[in-house]
Amino acid sequence: MTTAVTGYQVHVDGIVQGVGFRPFVYALAKSHNLKGWVRNTSSGVDIEIVGKSENLELFLEAMRTSPPPLARIDTITLNSPNALDYHDFLIIQSQSMTGDFIPVSPDMSICPDCLEELFDPNNRRFRYPFINCTNCGPRFSIIKEIPYDRPLTTMADFEMCSDCAHEYSDPGDRRYHAQPIACAKCGPTVIYSEPENPVISGDAAIQRARDALKAGKILAVKGLGGYHLACDATNPTALDRLRQRKLRSDKPFALMAFDIATIKRFVDVDQGEETQLSSPQHPIVLLQKRDTISTLDHTAPAQKYLGFMLPYTPLHLLLLEPAPGFPEVLVMTSGNISEEPISYEDNEAVQRLSSIADCFLSHDRPIHMRVDDSVLRMVENHPYPIRRARGFAPDPIRIDKILPQILACGAELKNTFALSRQQYVFLSHHIGDLENLETLESFRSGIQHYRNLFRIKPEAVAVDLHPDYLATRYGETEAFERNLPLIRIQHHHAHLAACLADNNIFSDEPVIGLIFDGTGYGTDGHIWGGEVLVGNYHYYERRFHLQEAPLPGGDSAIRNPSKIALAYIHAAGIDWRDSFPPVREYSTSEVNVLKQQLIHNINCVPTSSMGRLFDAVSSLLGVRHHVTYEGQAAIELENLVDHNETRSYPVGITDGIIKTFNLITQILDDQVNDVNPGVISARFHNTLANICLDACNTIRSEAGINQVALSGGVWQNITLLQKTVERLKSAGFIVLTHRQVPANDGGIALGQILITEASLNH
Repeated sequence: MTTAVTGYQVHVDGIVQGVGFRPFVYALAKSHNLKGWVRNTSSGVDIEIVGKSENLELFLEAMRTSPPPLARIDTITLNSPNALDYHDFLIIQSQSMTGDFIPVSPDMSICPDCLEELFDPNNRRFRYPFINCTNCGPRFSIIKEIPYDRPLTTMADFEMCSDCAHEYSDPGDRRYHAQPIACAKCGPTVIYSEPENPVISGDAAIQRARDALKAGKILAVKGLGGYHLACDATNPTALDRLRQRKLRSDKPFALMAFDIATIKRFVDVDQGEETQLSSPQHPIVLLQKRDTISTLDHTAPAQKYLGFMLPYTPLHLLLLEPAPGFPEVLVMTSGNISEEPISYEDNEAVQRLSSIADCFLSHDRPIHMRVDDSVLRMVENHPYPIRRARGFAPDPIRIDKILPQILACGAELKNTFALSRQQYVFLSHHIGDLENLETLESFRSGIQHYRNLFRIKPEAVAVDLHPDYLATRYGETEAFERNLPLIRIQHHHAHLAACLADNNIFSDEPVIGLIFDGTGYGTDGHIWGGEVLVGNYHYYERRFHLQEAPLPGGDSAIRNPSKIALAYIHAAGIDWRDSFPPVREYSTSEVNVLKQQLIHNINCVPTSSMGRLFDAVSSLLGVRHHVTYEGQAAIELENLVDHNETRSYPVGITDGIIKTFNLITQILDDQVNDVNPGVISARFHNTLANICLDACNTIRSEAGINQVALSGGVWQNITLLQKTVERLKSAGFIVLTHRQVPANDGGIALGQILITEASLNH
């Protein structure tokens, strides 16, 4: 008996373009003796397939369970086919439809197959710096439009040679429709340049760059999403020169080594961390330094962790190829002057980086969208994002509800924006701190690119409540000019919502939010940041908060923890003693001026910020009085923690106020009595974890709420995070932490999207 021929019209949503999905479908259909066709569209992949029913079911199961490495299938829709009389299976021409859209694959690191070919003398792409296939290489950084076809990328001007064209056209080849496909005959070329010397290209350019690094020079290197500044990480002179030129005195540098084995010489790497380092994303992973190795101390002063990544492009691999006398580890930091966005256009890079770099290793494949490196660390065997960019963006956050089209402008620091459509939130790559025109322009152009790429016409605009944020002002203008609803969202409510969305929680049941950060504009005009909230997407209540202290000079005090410490001492009603470390930072006249400012409340903004409390305690212990980058005082305070210390300070909660001035008094008593700073730091962290537990227990007893969300930049303090989570879980709470987006302001736009959706549907 012959099995009846049947079929399906299939539509696949997800990351299914530029990842080898069509040749995968082609090969799968052929292997199951099925007929029909597959094509890209501007909304996904369409398949029309017919054959024996049992073969069709096997085909569908294999497609669902074993897609290509970089593919992500979100939904598969089945309908009846248009025809049943197909005689073959074909890959047919892409179709673009007005208004449709599709997620776009992020840029991915070189795959194992291309890596093998790169160092194979018998391969025609031997040592070719731009080797790639459907399983790796540039994606988002080169896409101008969708569908993802070569004419719509920055590879459009590179005409394929006959060999590449054959691979590109062969459905059985892993380079079938690999849009950046190229070789030495027809593709991009690497270029080395330095002042007053001829330009060098090809393999000789890479060798000259390696010689420059060996000689202690600073090299600007063009990568996937922009330029890096590289130097020998083991050369203190080169490092000092880079810090002086880049205006980056203390902040840690990212590092790159050729392989895992080299990285393990300097830091501890467990299995989860190794998995992340070697993943297709190749992020920077924060890894604990080996106590016995001090070679790289200059790259991260006063730090216990180093940020390492593996080479993720063939050019990086050729640059770091091991050889006698060549540095084992390179600094590979963002190619910018501090606080500016990463340089990505060649002319702009030369203009901006020539004052820092001694020489340039570039190439002629244009970058359409700048993308910085992603940063994460592992916490309890889970990735914990710190900066979400290359390798992850613009991969959308999938939401289990249909969303309107919304623009969320994010916050001021560590800015990301977000756009929503259907079940997707397209959280942008890391933009940076919106404190200059260059970063603001990167923010604006990024929004426009995402809108065009994903066919989004916002129906509403969400902004932070802070009236002076540049992101807020941009959103206000957009809403006014396009006559759209403008939704103003309190900063910490957005953090709470971001954590809920990150954990795919969309119930209307309220949760407790422990929202700790440095700065967030409160509804009372004060600076919030040590908040215990109760709420969901629709509302929030401020149940508890840290005792407010004056912030002398407002935001200007943030770079001077010593001023913050003195403000806390004053607010606690304690006389300033010459023996207190922050007092010793100032002359007698300066002390008197600051005291009068606090007494008369001159330009003193009240703050409940947890971040500022960390700053104060750091200065009280003599750890850090002045900072050169955000979070420095808190990081160095955490690094002091004596993990054998279990005691804490008793701190009460009265009328919704967490009595932190009492905490300051007890810390000063310990400091005066010469208690070891590591012990005091441990007691401080233990105290905060206990406060979190006490606050949550109180709310649970009153309202029966058992879920707790932890969000805000302070939760990047892993010591505090682990101590708090341990206490809450032991008490029976369900604890929500971040997994897909950063706990810091880099995730806040996600929360703004969901709050806006709730507001529009109210």
